[in-house]
Amino acid sequence: MKAALIEKVEKIKMLYRILIFAVTLLAIGSSFVFLVYLPKTEAISKTTKEIVKLKQQINKAKITVKNLKILEQKQARIDAQFKEALKLLPNKREIPSLLRSVTQLGKDSNLKFRLFKPMKERPRDFFIEIPVSVQVTGTYHDVAVFFDKVGRMKRIVNIIGVSMSPVKPLSTTLNTRYEAVTFRFKGE
Repeated sequence: MKAALIEKVEKIKMLYRILIFAVTLLAIGSSFVFLVYLPKTEAISKTTKEIVKLKQQINKAKITVKNLKILEQKQARIDAQFKEALKLLPNKREIPSLLRSVTQLGKDSNLKFRLFKPMKERPRDFFIEIPVSVQVTGTYHDVAVFFDKVGRMKRIVNIIGVSMSPVKPLSTTLNTRYEAVTFRFKGE
């Protein structure tokens, strides 16, 4: 059977043999290209694109990691500043004691309180203003000493709307009206 097949092949002209060989090679080559090479090339291309995207993500992550320490330091500084600011803004429980200490500073400065009237709270962005209308009697020097003492307190207390008038004409004793405004943090 082998010999018969070889005889048949030997009878085919050389040109046809070359054509059959070329067509067979072309068929095998085409099958390889379409069934193996092109799908693998597509997979390689997709994988290469994914690798590029992943490298970009890694680079972004590295930059973020480098900046993370700086951002954490900034966050720590901001937190510390915020805590310091909170120390300056009393919470709701501390307001009565703060107002008592302001009153005591006035008494220590030889002032007589005629009016001490808490007013309606005024909400702001992240804090609440707590105004108190005050009227005191004392000398100009005593009032100035009192305002200086209030200015040196650890808590923020603003004195606004100050008006002074003598008790009697040509008197050194003054009726002083002002608004003392303290603040408290709005949140927890």
